[in-house]
Amino acid sequence: MLPGTDHVVQIKAICKVFRVGFLGRRVTAVDQLSLDVRRGEVFGFLGPNGAGKTTTIKMLMGLIYPTSGQATIFGHPVGDPAAKAKLGFLPESPYFYDYLTSREFLNFYGHLFGLWGAALNKRVDELLELVGMTHARDLQLRKFSKGMLQRVGIAQALINDPELVVLDEPMSGLDPIGRKEVRDLIFRLKESGKTVMFSSHILHDAELLCDRVAMIMKGRLVACGQVSELIQQGTTQEVEMVIDRLSPEGLEHLRVLATKVVLSGERVMVVLSSQRQVDESLEVIRVAHAKLVSLTPHKASLEDLFIREAKGLQLPVEARV
Repeated sequence: MLPGTDHVVQIKAICKVFRVGFLGRRVTAVDQLSLDVRRGEVFGFLGPNGAGKTTTIKMLMGLIYPTSGQATIFGHPVGDPAAKAKLGFLPESPYFYDYLTSREFLNFYGHLFGLWGAALNKRVDELLELVGMTHARDLQLRKFSKGMLQRVGIAQALINDPELVVLDEPMSGLDPIGRKEVRDLIFRLKESGKTVMFSSHILHDAELLCDRVAMIMKGRLVACGQVSELIQQGTTQEVEMVIDRLSPEGLEHLRVLATKVVLSGERVMVVLSSQRQVDESLEVIRVAHAKLVSLTPHKASLEDLFIREAKGLQLPVEARV
């Protein structure tokens, strides 16, 4: 079967209800969630903090059990050894014994998967090179930065050469350099033919990386599909112009056309919401003998979709889980 046409992960109407407090109040963390992840894609699982992303991933990993619904990985029930053998996982807040070196750390996880001797040493060297940590192979983890720990954590998730890699908030807490390093790693995993599913509340990273995304809020699925399709649903694309030495008459013409006009000395910034307005504004600039400094289209983004869905979601406030 061709990559991208079969389902690696399938979630069907899964729910998770927790009992909290002395009286055992019911809190719904995940509510009738259904989605799938296809072979060979980078799939983003998005939502604000407390939306239910980590709870869902814990159910997929077999760490907690759903209240209702079902999920499969490679067609096997969650927790089946046949599925786990093809799976690599990095939790959101992993704990690594920090007196191990990165080589010792990966050797330990390799032993858990039955790797020994020359085969394991070769695999460890390959992974340290893949994540850019060869220089720190004999450095104790307690001396690592957050970005270095994330990279060696991803190497741990790859020790068994899995077909599916699940990363829970891999960019959380990283500086811009660390986030770029993790993004580059995910791109390389996709190029090597692996399926990657990662959760995040950093929408820009997901927009750069993902083939498809699912967005959940308060445990419910609010959007799912290809990024290019989702970001154009109901979102107006605007164009920003910056103009120098525009005459008063030209400025009055632009006030009629633009949705926003900002004056700064001899410079004018206008925001236009249609191609017709852009064309007419360019003609006004030409007739007025003004200077067009810049013309910048503002394309739709996942952030626009996120804000729109958040404003439209009318659900009772629930505790974060």
